[in-house]
Amino acid sequence: MRLLHVVKTVDGARWAIDQVRELVALGLEVHVVLPAFSGRFMSSWRETGAVLHALPVDLPVKSPWRMPEMLRQVRCLVDRVKPDIIHSHFFGTTVLMRMALGPNHPVPRIFQVPGPLHLEHALFRRWELQTSGPCDHWIASSRYIQSLYLAHGVSEDRVFLSYYGNHQALPTALDAPTRSGPLRQRLGISSHQKVVGNINHIYPPKWYLGQTRGLKRHEDVIDALALVCQSRDDVTGVLVGSQWGAGDRYQKSLMRRAARAGAGRILMPGHLASEEVASAWHDFDLAVHVPTSENCGGVVEPLQAGVPVIASRVGGLPEVVFDGVTGQLVSPDNVQELAKAISNALNQLEGMRLGADRGAALVTTMFDATRTAKEVAGIYGHIASAAPRPLSFDSSAFVAKF
Repeated sequence: MRLLHVVKTVDGARWAIDQVRELVALGLEVHVVLPAFSGRFMSSWRETGAVLHALPVDLPVKSPWRMPEMLRQVRCLVDRVKPDIIHSHFFGTTVLMRMALGPNHPVPRIFQVPGPLHLEHALFRRWELQTSGPCDHWIASSRYIQSLYLAHGVSEDRVFLSYYGNHQALPTALDAPTRSGPLRQRLGISSHQKVVGNINHIYPPKWYLGQTRGLKRHEDVIDALALVCQSRDDVTGVLVGSQWGAGDRYQKSLMRRAARAGAGRILMPGHLASEEVASAWHDFDLAVHVPTSENCGGVVEPLQAGVPVIASRVGGLPEVVFDGVTGQLVSPDNVQELAKAISNALNQLEGMRLGADRGAALVTTMFDATRTAKEVAGIYGHIASAAPRPLSFDSSAFVAKF
């Protein structure tokens, strides 16, 4: 079977790299179209064993006059590769491919949906659904995403479920070093302090979606940590990460907010290389991830490292963070509730760590790239040759065993 995967970035989407590597290992012929042969993960893409093509395939929002030529180039690429299935990983790449090929193109197309944001806004949801045709299918990367497609009229036989797998080089809880790790040393935080925060990209508010705060709600985390620091002198907030995309204006505004609200006890050290993240997680006592829109991201890495997690009750997060079992859930956009949850978690860290151990067992299976790639290969077989529909992973059934 020959596959054409469509990816819009070489600087992110590590999960797509892991998936392609595993699909190649299964003996599938995988072609990948990337925007260029340069970027942060280019060497990793070359190591997958896939056939790589350089062509920007994303909606040219800032240069719409390029659209006709882009559509022509997409059609030429598909004619040259002659894939059995086209597999797209992003909203923009999916819509552009559909526009180029038309709704009735005979090659089956799959949109593996990495997040629910476009489905939560009527304009973008309608745009995506109205460009689909009879050969279009979806792989939801959470049950939440799957439920949104079903709720908006997509038939059940065209929507599959498979979580994105990963090969993160994170040490497990059993391998945890001492609490005087490199992040604490770098920031001058003693082993007696409780480190609370997260490691996330910083996404500015999307004004066209009516957002006034960032997608990951760093503002809420900062404000909640400030309340906790007022009542406890053993807490240091640490928010690791840099602004995604061009510019750093929003990141600097968050740094000023943290300095003002936390009186020097909420630190924002900026970007960490991926190899540094692995060791940095073990310097945390508690991870806090409270976006208003999310799939399953932001909680997998800390749980895999055995770090207790507080997450907002949105999107696919409750499929990973089961309240009182693998972590704690809070309402989104509620700073007071979040501050109280942080304080309560710090008062019962031993119990929270037991939950994190259960969470580590869950995510190690749930997001294993080898397992998920076999699942995706099974979906290909079902679509292309009417093989039996593969069973999907049920995290609630897995957690019920604890």
